[in-house]
Amino acid sequence: MTVDAVLVSREDCPHVLLIRRKSDPFAGTWALPGGFVDEGEKLATAARRELEEETGLKVEDLEQLYAAGDPGRDPRGWTISVVFLARVDKKKLKPKAGDDAAEVGWHPLDELPALAFDHAAILARARARLTDRAE
Repeated sequence: MTVDAVLVSREDCPHVLLIRRKSDPFAGTWALPGGFVDEGEKLATAARRELEEETGLKVEDLEQLYAAGDPGRDPRGWTISVVFLARVDKKKLKPKAGDDAAEVGWHPLDELPALAFDHAAILARARARLTDRAE
């Protein structure tokens, strides 16, 4: 079981926070902050922990978006990832790479780099949720 955190900025041209993976699988590729849930750990707690370990950011207001469970999503084996979403003011945040991240940065949702795992599909789902809310 894993968790992924989608942090989207609250601006006219929204950006998403991504990490460049330090290790395989997908070393050197951009990805959402996330990782494995520890035994007995609550999902939201795991998402906050992974986010802080990989980006140095503490974000309390995470909303559970959905569970991604395509059997081919991770080359290490079948994993289910619970995805969390938060809208943030990126001007107030100072992310820094840590743990499994070689680099961390904000990327425009309209101009995403190649992404690891199924993170492009996850971001499409997050974008649809944000669009539904705006209407």
